[in-house]
Amino acid sequence: MKLFNKIALAGALSLGLALSANAETRVTYKSAKSSSSYYQMGVQIAEAIKNGTDGKIIVTVEESQGSVQNVMEVVARSGNYVFTTPPGLVGLAQKGEKMFEDKASPRFAEIRALFPIPSLTMHFVMSGKSGITTFSDMEGKTILLGKGSFGASEGEKYLKLFGLEGKVKLAEVELSNAVSALKNGQIDGFVTSGSYPAPNVIEAAASTEVAILSLNDEQIVSTKRTKLTIPAGTYSGQATDINTTSLPVVAYATTDMDDETAYTLTKTFWEEKARMGESSAWWNAVTTGMLENITSKIHPGAVRYYKEVGTALTEVQL
Repeated sequence: MKLFNKIALAGALSLGLALSANAETRVTYKSAKSSSSYYQMGVQIAEAIKNGTDGKIIVTVEESQGSVQNVMEVVARSGNYVFTTPPGLVGLAQKGEKMFEDKASPRFAEIRALFPIPSLTMHFVMSGKSGITTFSDMEGKTILLGKGSFGASEGEKYLKLFGLEGKVKLAEVELSNAVSALKNGQIDGFVTSGSYPAPNVIEAAASTEVAILSLNDEQIVSTKRTKLTIPAGTYSGQATDINTTSLPVVAYATTDMDDETAYTLTKTFWEEKARMGESSAWWNAVTTGMLENITSKIHPGAVRYYKEVGTALTEVQL
């Protein structure tokens, strides 16, 4: 082959590689601690987006120390930055309130929602032997709340709300040991939060008789959280629906993301959700009805998809 032809071929290959690289859209997905279920969800979303777009969109999952950090990084991040957080934190950031009081930024006004992911769901799991079937039955019993988690702080709040402060023995056991502690009678019950069906609750219900407490409407209202119903049959031995509370979680981007990318991400997420649910049941709990938990603007690209499938949106979201 003549030198000229070799040079031309090399140039053509380089151009082809460059065009291929340019055709690939890169997205950063800021999730949670690598040990959490929400990080695992991020990995599942990344795989689903890659498969659903034939590799045209590549999502890189980054570990995070929490939802507040995810929101704060909007200030310094540009481009296709996607992050997860409860809608309430976005509202606080945009108003410059509470943990964002001294950290206000015009960038927060550019946050736009894409789609909901599984909610943090409160579970009050009691041993069948304990005889606990209502919150008042917890008086004098030993309950594990855990430490440093949303479920722990929320569980402590509910004990106060329901008149059980100082009337329940709090176990000094790590939440990771909750199932074994429940089985051997070391505790009468444990409180945990996570997307349902929660792995530790599945394990507990499959290995021993448990009762998962249901909250009445008055109790749910007093918590100021979102009501969520865990359908009967979700856990072994669960004969009826369980009404509990949840903290919605949503995937957000910013106005830096172009409409086409936001549209494709949102469309692919919903189209791949059923497939994700085949391997991880928590995706089956996500529905378009959860969009009502979004209290700020949805990205125009995502709005386009929701309008295409006939999903109603509020004026605030548009």
